[in-house]
Amino acid sequence: MAIRPILGLFEDANSAADAGDALKQASISDQDYDFLTDAPYPEGAFGEREERHRLYLFPFMGALVGLTVGILLTAMTQMAYPLVQGGKPILSLPPMAVVTYETTMLSAIIFTILGILFESRLPKFKMGLYDTRITEGLIGVLVNVEEEQLPQVSEILTRAGAVDVVRETRGTAAAA
Repeated sequence: MAIRPILGLFEDANSAADAGDALKQASISDQDYDFLTDAPYPEGAFGEREERHRLYLFPFMGALVGLTVGILLTAMTQMAYPLVQGGKPILSLPPMAVVTYETTMLSAIIFTILGILFESRLPKFKMGLYDTRITEGLIGVLVNVEEEQLPQVSEILTRAGAVDVVRETRGTAAAA
């Protein structure tokens, strides 16, 4: 069976939240629908699932990579070109600490930026079903269901107060 998107457009947040509750009661998984808005709403404002993220791992892993690279870079450089000055050790920690600190911070920052892109699921090459009226203030409830569930979901969205229900029909969007 093919999974098809259907988009309900709502004028206010309460109607959109009611649609989400009705979809839950109709045994539609919370992984199968999402809320689209042009304005930032607090997390959980529509009763949606709590998104789990792993953003905290990216800077930590970046710092470990940078620390390893910094230590290896400085140690290997000093071992490849040993300059003994006044009987001091070849591997001297104070000069190594500066370079190691810089590589640690640099890679932690780079990994954080990559983590933000990854956790935001960017870039998104395939947009999916979308209506430009969402940028004009309407709230969209995007539901991805089996093809035979489309009439039931359309009815649920309409009963919840949808201004319009849009379906995707072979590459183009059509009003239901």
